[in-house]
Amino acid sequence: MRADAARNREKVLSAARELFAEQGFDVPLDEIAARAGVGPGTVYRHFPTKQALFQAVTEARVRTMIESAAAPADDPGAALFAFLTRMAGEAAAKRDLTDAITLPSELLDDLHRALGGLLHRAQGAGAVRADLTTGDLVALMKGMLRSLHEGANPGVLLEIVLSGLQSSRKP
Repeated sequence: MRADAARNREKVLSAARELFAEQGFDVPLDEIAARAGVGPGTVYRHFPTKQALFQAVTEARVRTMIESAAAPADDPGAALFAFLTRMAGEAAAKRDLTDAITLPSELLDDLHRALGGLLHRAQGAGAVRADLTTGDLVALMKGMLRSLHEGANPGVLLEIVLSGLQSSRKP
């Protein structure tokens, strides 16, 4: 890809990231192009459909979250809780996280592995209940994120989830 084409692609992704976060999937592609400072044709050259653009933005955000989960932490319990707090905070502030999309199975598997790694390290440190599985945690987070469409308070739900995850034993 030529340097100018790569720059334009990044401008489109950046503008789409902002606008999808603000308005969700319904933002018009012309508005994305205008914010990026490019013509609509440039957007369509890189992303043939709005779904393709939305998918690219969402996948990049998930990859960033996965990378953050792999960072070493002195306090594994705090690292897990910070990850879950970030996920809930982004969902509350950025509408696109809760809009329905289908992540590629390998990316979804990577996200579950990253979350599982955080969970197992926190369990090993005695910060999180030992009977919790990665599947349980995924189901809790999905339910919490889905509830945002029904007007639930993400802060209250997050507090309930985090307190329920804590181990009763002291590390």
